[in-house]
Amino acid sequence: MTQQRKIASRSVGTIGLGCMNLSHAYGNPPGKSDAIRLIHRACDNGVQHFDTAALYGFGSNEELVGQALKDRRDKVFLASKCGMTGVDGKRVIDGRPETLVKTVDEALKRLQTDHIDLYYLHRWDKAVPVEDSMGALANMVKQGKVRSVGLSEVSADTLRKAHVVHPVAALQTEYSLWTRNAEIAVLKACRELEVAFVAFSPLARGFLCGSVGNSASCLRRRVARPGNWRLAGC
Repeated sequence: MTQQRKIASRSVGTIGLGCMNLSHAYGNPPGKSDAIRLIHRACDNGVQHFDTAALYGFGSNEELVGQALKDRRDKVFLASKCGMTGVDGKRVIDGRPETLVKTVDEALKRLQTDHIDLYYLHRWDKAVPVEDSMGALANMVKQGKVRSVGLSEVSADTLRKAHVVHPVAALQTEYSLWTRNAEIAVLKACRELEVAFVAFSPLARGFLCGSVGNSASCLRRRVARPGNWRLAGC
């Protein structure tokens, strides 16, 4: 993989691997050994950027990714997310600073690492000012637990508010031939603020690779062509 983009000061390949499907979401997840083999295959094919979250599998995806990459940690760019987790089997959005601090400590343990390269606020908790959540993330950077901060699924206005508190390295949202909302204002804001735009589901959640409704087919395609989201230049 020769094409590179920058997030913060780190150069990574244009194609990364979103690991959510290895624990939940579309179809039945693969077995643990197959999932680890897929991650290793992605590494061998030049993928550096791996993305997980506290929500995925309610922590089990971070554990999986941590186990798969623990011997390759210095060769990869590791991203995870906070602010949306599983509580008693249900998805909960909670952006309170104290919750985010607890989440990152749990994530570091599951990922078997002492730092996360890119840590996103998975969703903005509208009961909490984004500036407060961002302040907690900025403190994680000061402590060395996080190298850079990102936002997921926010508007251009929210991005600008957060960026005042601490530089936002990346904004992640869905972007494909059938989802173009980012073109309304978010892409322009990213260019102005020099924020990397990470597009997830560029193949329209499997539709554009003919995999909708067939998780086994989609898994085979990703083993052969690893990466289910793309980093766009801004």
